Amino acid sequence: MRLSEVRALLSLILFASAAASAATDKQHQLNTVEDVLSESKGGPMDAGAKAGATNSEAVSDKNTMFNDIEVPPMKELAGTDMEKDISKGYWFIKHYSPYCHHCQAIAPTWQTLYEYYYTSKPVSSSKSKDTKTSLNSFERYYDFHFASIDCIAFGDACATHDISAFPTFSLFKDSKFVKKFDGHKDMAGLSAFVEETLESIRPGSRPTEGAKLPEAGMNSVSRAPKPETPAKKDKDAPAGKKAGAKQKEAASEADATASAADAKATDKVKSKAPPKSFTKPKKPSTTPNPAGTSVSLSQESFQKLVTNTQDPWFVKFYAPWCHHCQALAPSWQQMGKELQGKLNVGDVNCDVEVRLCKDVHVKGYPTIHFFRGGERVEYEGLRGLGDLVSYAKKALDVGMGVNYVDAAAFKELEETEEVIFLYFFDHATTTEDFEALERLTLSLVGHAKLVKTDSKVLAEKFKISTWPRLLVSRDGRPSYYNALSPADMRDFRQVLGWMQSVWLPLVPELTASNSKEIMTHKYVVLGILSRDRADEFVLDKREIKNAALDWMEKQTHAFQLERQELRDSKQLRIEEAEDRGDQRALRNAKSIRIDISEDDKKQVGFAWVDGVFWDRWIRTTYGINVAVDGERVVIIDEDNHRYWDHTVSGAPIVPSRTSILETLPKVVSNPPQLSAKSTTGPIKHILFQARGGMASHPIITLGLIIAVVAGAYWGKGRIKKTKGNAGGGFFHLDGKEGWLGGNSPYGKAD
Repeated sequence: MRLSEVRALLSLILFASAAASAATDKQHQLNTVEDVLSESKGGPMDAGAKAGATNSEAVSDKNTMFNDIEVPPMKELAGTDMEKDISKGYWFIKHYSPYCHHCQAIAPTWQTLYEYYYTSKPVSSSKSKDTKTSLNSFERYYDFHFASIDCIAFGDACATHDISAFPTFSLFKDSKFVKKFDGHKDMAGLSAFVEETLESIRPGSRPTEGAKLPEAGMNSVSRAPKPETPAKKDKDAPAGKKAGAKQKEAASEADATASAADAKATDKVKSKAPPKSFTKPKKPSTTPNPAGTSVSLSQESFQKLVTNTQDPWFVKFYAPWCHHCQALAPSWQQMGKELQGKLNVGDVNCDVEVRLCKDVHVKGYPTIHFFRGGERVEYEGLRGLGDLVSYAKKALDVGMGVNYVDAAAFKELEETEEVIFLYFFDHATTTEDFEALERLTLSLVGHAKLVKTDSKVLAEKFKISTWPRLLVSRDGRPSYYNALSPADMRDFRQVLGWMQSVWLPLVPELTASNSKEIMTHKYVVLGILSRDRADEFVLDKREIKNAALDWMEKQTHAFQLERQELRDSKQLRIEEAEDRGDQRALRNAKSIRIDISEDDKKQVGFAWVDGVFWDRWIRTTYGINVAVDGERVVIIDEDNHRYWDHTVSGAPIVPSRTSILETLPKVVSNPPQLSAKSTTGPIKHILFQARGGMASHPIITLGLIIAVVAGAYWGKGRIKKTKGNAGGGFFHLDGKEGWLGGNSPYGKAD
């Protein structure tokens, strides 16, 4: 055989092999848009393709169950409304074809991934199964959603985003493309991409050891956390284990009791309409903010649109030359767009409308007020767009009046709200009582939820025996407003004053907007935590909350004992006077009033702060670097500019119930049994020490002040004599007068 024939034969073999390989690869390669369109037009589909040729690739369009939690169908996007549907939050979208074999193969994995994350909880300690309303739900916490789009039905939408192969997974934020997923298309690869995105949204919120993933098609997976071990920071490890086991057992019993009581309440109590003795405020008759802009208000238009109507308004008072007002302007205009059709937004130029701004008592710029029916409340929060919109939406909720709840509704509310004010009424509650209650709603915007009930189950649960009655539930722990008569329940300022004293959560996060409210007129146990260490962050918050609950329980018990001792002492005097037959002493004994309050002593508050976000302030004020030193606790007395950061043994205070509770009594005793550190310079520190001494030992402090003044007067006379002999100079240097010398024109004159 000739060489040319051999070459021709080899070429023919290689060509045939390549053709066969291409035919084989065609079945395994990712289908392009053009390939799928051509395949869908010609040739019959196989059985598998027919089974998958639905908008959700054989995935159920009904609710499913995962870990015993109901999961709604995944969002199926329509090309015409896609931009609108994904306009808010993060969206992880699968672009697919119902004829694509690879799309059909990965459909169970995609569905299971969605169910797994939808039912997950950012904070594993929560027991709520309501993933729609709970603040601890995956979608509400991260604002992250899953969706799919059929690129055969909506080819233009896919082409707009350059989708050229199926399946393609893309991430969007607020309808804007972020990036495409280019990893392995399996459960682990997709989950790794999701975990990376979630960590960027909420740094430190994801588990460091990674997610425990289910297999495709499974409907459950164990999310049980690892057993907690005693932290090294606790001095006595065996005692820590024993206390932890005891606490866990008590918590389990409490949870079981609460669950049984709630189940019984749910069976017995049905939702019913609130009494007809009071009518809720009516909705505005016209559509609010139809143009989605901030309306410029004058004296006349303000009177007509705001003061003389029941329509809610969010109004900014500003001056054109004010730099803070100029910085706020873009966010204010954008907020007007966000609240289109929901809330009226306005602004008043105080350089023009001087009289109006004076009537509203505007003392600085910008000043922001929420108005409703002639009443107003000042907004004192942050001025970011998200903060303004969030406050406005909460204000809208209260505009519809105080909601009625039964036992079941209150249980659901406890899962979403940290602080709830609950008003108990009965058939004898009057219209005046309800009107006084409605007045309170505006002042609670952004702070707490106010609801009302006449549920017998809730009355029994909270031991209510007189009506009307008001209480606050903070993390399930009730505190009561002690009114002596129905008139006291209608005293707006008195009731609001009590609400303001208890409307913070048991352990709130310290922020710029609430720092003054948290820090003043009390000792504050401040946990300096880091979200970067997610596991420690959750456990440390729990430890601080447990310490707060224990401390409050002990203080309440001590107060009750003290009050009982005073009552016993009064009764003893009455009995002694009766035995002696001394009517004068008997009248004096009976006239003794037991007038003590828990507020008579300086209170103790608990809070936590993000040590990474507020790193600079914490390092310069308290000398703590959370990245190096780890999580710490400081006990602060801001009124006297001092703090404590060490225990009795000299060790740093850490987020441990034991460490906090063994140090706190030593700090709050009078005088403190531990030495404090100052947050100010030495001179200011001396002045604050003198002020504190005047409060606790006024006579001794006054004597010391007199002695200091007398010593200063005597010293001044000695200085005059010395100065006269020295030729007028304050100091000398080699026989020459210094720059403060008496002959200098810039010297001091007595």
